[in-house]
Amino acid sequence: MKSKAAAYPYLVFMAIFIIVPLCVVAYFALTDGSGGFTLNNILNIGSFLPVLIDSVILGVVSSAICLLIGYPVAYVISKTSAKTQVFLMMLIMLPMCMSFLLRTLAWVSLLEDTGIINNFLTSIGIKPLKMINTTGAVVLGMVYNFLPYMIIPLYTVLMKLDQKIIEAAQDLGASSINVFKKVILPLSFPGIVSGVTMVFVPAVSTFYISSKLGGASTQMIGDVIEKHFKQSASTNVGAALSLLLMVLVFACMGVMNRFSDADADTMIV
Repeated sequence: MKSKAAAYPYLVFMAIFIIVPLCVVAYFALTDGSGGFTLNNILNIGSFLPVLIDSVILGVVSSAICLLIGYPVAYVISKTSAKTQVFLMMLIMLPMCMSFLLRTLAWVSLLEDTGIINNFLTSIGIKPLKMINTTGAVVLGMVYNFLPYMIIPLYTVLMKLDQKIIEAAQDLGASSINVFKKVILPLSFPGIVSGVTMVFVPAVSTFYISSKLGGASTQMIGDVIEKHFKQSASTNVGAALSLLLMVLVFACMGVMNRFSDADADTMIV
């Protein structure tokens, strides 16, 4: 009974800050400006599917790049001494102590046509590069901002790997590559799933990074939702798009969890 009572504050928190907002979004998505029930908002979101597909693609690309960078970094950190691990993880998390907006604006100052990088290139006789207001700049901004969310879960899993299993594989004659492919990689799969989920979910729904670094050339579903909510006449359409995005995020998380559970069952077998 006491254990159930301890969960009541969390249930109240979920009801106020999760369930109620979801219900409000669903209400506006299924009503018109006068409050009458309608499915037009849901039926009309098909015109925004190209933007949604582009957002998913950019989210997948950003997650893949974060994984390619984050896995080796997390693995190297997990192999260092305890004091070094604390110091390196502090460096990884240090940018997160700064405002998300400031971190993004810093990249604007670096990448803009008259920014720090192009001024340096001009000073050494190299033609300035077009970096701002491009898809590459958006991906760069997402990778920079969300990379710690990939490294932290990977590091947590890799740090807890049983070294006896790795030593046993080495004693049985497995090469370093086979040890990684057959032992380390499967055992770290839960960390990979967690990291990809934690990067993909905010990446696919971001709007500030794309508006500042991508400009009009790169539009994501978050930008479209923001524009509709800024216009009172389009609030219901914005709510419908938000509902669609939430369904997409929940579906992706469900798929990721299924992969994680299936991998865990395989390792047990």
